Amino acid sequence: METRRLLWVMALVFSVVLLVQYIELPYGYVLQSLLSFGKAQVTSAGSLLTKGSSKDTENLTNQIGLSGVNSSQMDVVHEFLNMTKLPDQKNEDDKHDLKSETRNKKLAPKKAGEHGYDLPVSRYTSANNASLNNLQVTNAVPSSIKNEDTISPMTSPQVASPPPNSPSHISSPEFIGRNQSPHIQSSRPSTTSKGKDAANTLLNNGKPGLEQSGLSAFVNNSSTRKTPAKMKRFKGPPSVVVPISAMNDMLHQSRVSYRSTKPQWPSQAEKELLNAKTLIERAEIMEENPQIDVNVYKNFSAFTRSYELMEQALKIYIYTEGERPIFHQPELNGIYASEGWFMKLLEENKHFVTGNANKAHLFYLPFSSRILEETLYVPDSHSRRNLVQYLSSYLQNITTKYSFWNRTGGADHFLVACHDWAPAETSRIMKNCIRALCNADVKGGFQFGKDVSLPEIYVRNASNPLKNLGGKPPSQRRILAFFAGHMHGYLRPILLNYWENKDPDMKIFGKLRVEKGQMTYIQYMKSSKYCISAKGYEPYTPRVVEAIFYECVPVIISDNYIPPFFETLNWESFAVFILEKDIPNLKNILMSIPEHRYIKMQKRVRQIQKHFLWHSKPVKYDVFHMILHSIWWTKIFQMRPG
Repeated sequence: METRRLLWVMALVFSVVLLVQYIELPYGYVLQSLLSFGKAQVTSAGSLLTKGSSKDTENLTNQIGLSGVNSSQMDVVHEFLNMTKLPDQKNEDDKHDLKSETRNKKLAPKKAGEHGYDLPVSRYTSANNASLNNLQVTNAVPSSIKNEDTISPMTSPQVASPPPNSPSHISSPEFIGRNQSPHIQSSRPSTTSKGKDAANTLLNNGKPGLEQSGLSAFVNNSSTRKTPAKMKRFKGPPSVVVPISAMNDMLHQSRVSYRSTKPQWPSQAEKELLNAKTLIERAEIMEENPQIDVNVYKNFSAFTRSYELMEQALKIYIYTEGERPIFHQPELNGIYASEGWFMKLLEENKHFVTGNANKAHLFYLPFSSRILEETLYVPDSHSRRNLVQYLSSYLQNITTKYSFWNRTGGADHFLVACHDWAPAETSRIMKNCIRALCNADVKGGFQFGKDVSLPEIYVRNASNPLKNLGGKPPSQRRILAFFAGHMHGYLRPILLNYWENKDPDMKIFGKLRVEKGQMTYIQYMKSSKYCISAKGYEPYTPRVVEAIFYECVPVIISDNYIPPFFETLNWESFAVFILEKDIPNLKNILMSIPEHRYIKMQKRVRQIQKHFLWHSKPVKYDVFHMILHSIWWTKIFQMRPG
């Protein structure tokens, strides 16, 4: 009897344990969890194959046993799933340079795939390419071509299917931020190209080289606040596609609909802006110009009048607050160099910059989104919380010290940022500011009438940014189309699946490995009629401007990407826009463009090239002035009388 009682008691206890485990663990994998001894049970890569079902995608985390997973194991799980786009990944291989320049050692997690895991791209349906308000392009011929030449329409598959065994979709870390945080001042050693590796190594290992001021303490404290990684959905094609024609309509509508924050009290600068707006709207129409093809501009008359008034009147106040390297220390090399060059040239400028904030039309927030990530991102945290907190503390400092931000809620302030994360980092704490962003995605938080698209310009040589400028004349460009780059994102594997080694006219490659006697990346650009700019992890890529730099007609395959200076330039007059679903018809589309049309487009590329060039000393209509003009124009048309 005693033995039976003991057995019943043991059975009862075991049943209770099973019941508790069943309640606590996902999917009730009780025995597996009890026998796992605290180790994460990861299913095989093959079991993670999906077919585009949102339910399957959302339940991916349930295919992994997470009982007793520690922080290092969770990091491995995230690397396996490739669910978080890391700061290095987006454009690191976009350099596609044949002689890779030495990069700075970054404070970022290991790249997905380092452990040898590869997940296939989830297949998607034509529903993923439904356009906004049924504004679907009816055939594969871009509207920019149809405007001038009649081309027979072509049918195309509803969607370009991803190739097998291609990398998985990767998404950016979720925005996590607060508007309130204690005031922090910062200091860090100079991160020139010569000393960055050493500086970043110090930062990553206790930061002993930092002065014990606000930033060093902030970095050290941040490194201990490692937040658990969250499971993210795969990032695939956009669910809504907005064609370039619809973007033009949205831009036009924003002139009427967008309302910036009403100032708490009037200023003389506002009156000057309203007066400039009136003069621009009354500009004399110029339909022809003997020296310029006016068709490359949306409104040539308004642009030239606006530019003239900007040169005469615009005054900008630059906050002196903010410590290096995040503030006031531009990075002039690499793919994020646009924000650095703009910062350098504006801070050196004596024409537009004023020390009297009461006379300023605009206020510049001089920080680098790239160096912010390099300095403060906590490895393996998958969180931007501390980056946002640092910017928030800076805003608290200037709003406490000055009244300029408070007068308009930041509506007369602007920032220039080229890192992938900049839109999310600034979306709340700087929501009223004019934001010049490289990551200009119509469905990614970009707001027409307030934000402007910043060109991503890969500067290979800061001492000579115009090195290798130009290309062959049209008659010597023997290659129809060219692309080379790493397999970032979901789209490029699709492009290569259809066109790599499939057609001698289509030079489509992955990472270009040049051997002796073979053409280099730059030589391909200079020798091709059309240069493909296919999106990577994000819609933007330096290839758009590289094509212009080497006088090659850009072919943009990136749904929902807003090209630079969109409020000014008529991109459809000198570039080809192809929907992602039309990749299978890529050659047919390009071949359907008549030769005289191509020659005209290539000539226009050479004409607008000046708008995308950096100079050590700014010149009229160069990229520095064009960025300024985009911000000036946007502010002008936010103004409302009364």
